[in-house]
Amino acid sequence: MPEMQRLRKEHRNRTQFRGWSPEIGNMSYPISASETERLRALRSYTIVDSKPEGHFDELTRLAALICGVPMSLISLIDKDRQWFKSQFGLDLQEALRAQVFCTHALMQPEMFVVPDASQDERFAESPLVTGDLHIRFYAGAPLAARDGHLLGLLCVIDREPHTLTPAQTEALKIVSHLVVANIELRSDFEELKDAVAARDAAERASGDSTASLDEIISHLGDAVSNLEAARERRMALI
Repeated sequence: MPEMQRLRKEHRNRTQFRGWSPEIGNMSYPISASETERLRALRSYTIVDSKPEGHFDELTRLAALICGVPMSLISLIDKDRQWFKSQFGLDLQEALRAQVFCTHALMQPEMFVVPDASQDERFAESPLVTGDLHIRFYAGAPLAARDGHLLGLLCVIDREPHTLTPAQTEALKIVSHLVVANIELRSDFEELKDAVAARDAAERASGDSTASLDEIISHLGDAVSNLEAARERRMALI
């Protein structure tokens, strides 16, 4: 019970990144050799700067509850910033890429864990660690696109040193796969809407407002196939 009470208190007192100035120095950060292709993959999903969506919020909350931490994020890494599709326990929409843990986590395809950032020379002097946020624990599960490029990470954070059990680590990976499945389904649905809108516009321009039965069946078939594929990916992860 004390742990659950702590989580509820942390969540009620939603925290901003006070003491973390965007003007801090010219901080450098690692970039992969495939960064251009990675950014192209991220932008192809047209999800950065999109509106909040409840199913993503449910997944960030689930990640925090699984790992027993007060904060979690779905972090998408753009060229110079980290943008949060969803956040739990934080009141923040984006951050400079040079100042965050996720920039380092992006360099490896596996789970990235920092048990105590104050004892890690890469992060000990970070304003995230020394400032009001007082981050100690960080874990990031990669969000890998269909082509293998990393779009970002599902992150869990605590103000106290922390470790994950093997079961929690595996569960966090599963939730990260569900995040990617939702990103892909969202993208497929948007593409379908665009294709239908383009077809309708072409028909209006030509004066032909009646689509053929074959066209309607084709569009419905594509939509059903996309939904079924997403459901199969989700079921395979459970």
